[in-house]
Amino acid sequence: MYINKYSLLAVLASSAGTATAADVNAGYDAFAAAQVMIDKASHSWEWGTASEALLELYNPEFSVFSSNPFPGGKIPKPDPGILALSYARQFIHKNSQIFVDDSAVGDPASLGVSAILLGQSDSSYIDASNRQADFILKDAPRFSNGAISQRSDVAEVWADNMAMSFPFLAYLAVQNNDPSLMATVVTQCGLQRDVLQSGNLNWRHIIGPQSQDTGLWSTGNGWAAYGMVRVLHTLQKWSGSSSMTSQAGQLKSWIKEILDGAMGSSLDGGLLRNYLNDNSWFGEISGTAMLTAAVYRMAVNDPSTFGKNYITWADNNRRALANRQGSNGVFAPAVNPLNWLDRSEDNNGSPEGQAFAVYAYTAFRDCVAAGICQAPSTATTISKHRLRQPTKL
Repeated sequence: MYINKYSLLAVLASSAGTATAADVNAGYDAFAAAQVMIDKASHSWEWGTASEALLELYNPEFSVFSSNPFPGGKIPKPDPGILALSYARQFIHKNSQIFVDDSAVGDPASLGVSAILLGQSDSSYIDASNRQADFILKDAPRFSNGAISQRSDVAEVWADNMAMSFPFLAYLAVQNNDPSLMATVVTQCGLQRDVLQSGNLNWRHIIGPQSQDTGLWSTGNGWAAYGMVRVLHTLQKWSGSSSMTSQAGQLKSWIKEILDGAMGSSLDGGLLRNYLNDNSWFGEISGTAMLTAAVYRMAVNDPSTFGKNYITWADNNRRALANRQGSNGVFAPAVNPLNWLDRSEDNNGSPEGQAFAVYAYTAFRDCVAAGICQAPSTATTISKHRLRQPTKL
């Protein structure tokens, strides 16, 4: 069944009551944003990003951000009918080398966490996950320093891949009880950083012969930061990698670099510009939302390092985002997700931008629940099940 705005109600009816985290008013409606995300997503990385957003929003107990994401040191076994998995399973090819036919190495792997969770009830998804991992680790081109390429035809390193391949591979390390793979993931994060970071705390977007973009794309920095945040939490919360304290420290320092660079960047209307520190660009919601989410996650993970100044910055961003959501649930302006150099503002609903707004919401919700962040004193509860009553069918 293809889950879109016409079939979403039926799926949600079958997963009623699964949301476990207390709701909090972040100043905007993350549930309406998620509906737009589902309606608009049409590419492999958008499907994977959306499935992660739905997991964090509706079933956070199965997210790596939960207090016990790996009971007994193993992957949990959710009901395969929960929304995130019902959504993801329609896109995953179980009998192919990769999850989705795609010229990108990393983008199909964005569905990998969902595939592994589905695999707890259907082992064919685990087989598919192992084939997808083999393609990334053994078949994909490598940059001169050994960094895994985002493209399958040339060796090209993209910041985007940090949120595609590596959270999946870290999760697969847990599934396969493979500490060596977890260590490889951290090594790869460092190799990607070595290529993309140059003379600045923030990362360049793409280095390679085909699509090179040396600008500091805010969304690319968001992909990199949030991808490493997910890897960090997977590593720290799995008993099999409990001794990898130095690797955890490396990840934290690399995340901090990106966030520090973003915090020192100029704003336009309260939003980070599409390219950081390039005042010719408009303020843009996608990079702003994902970097904000990364701050809230790290404020809970390490409050002594990511303290009040980080939270204040994230809170200001969250309020600016709230002012950019229309009555239809769309956050704008976003950059064209298929052309990051397009100077035209996208006001129609970027699938990934909508997902990042959900990330920022769930991260803030969890930060409030942890007693680190403070919800607005005038907060009112928004129904967890807003998606069961979409405003448009």
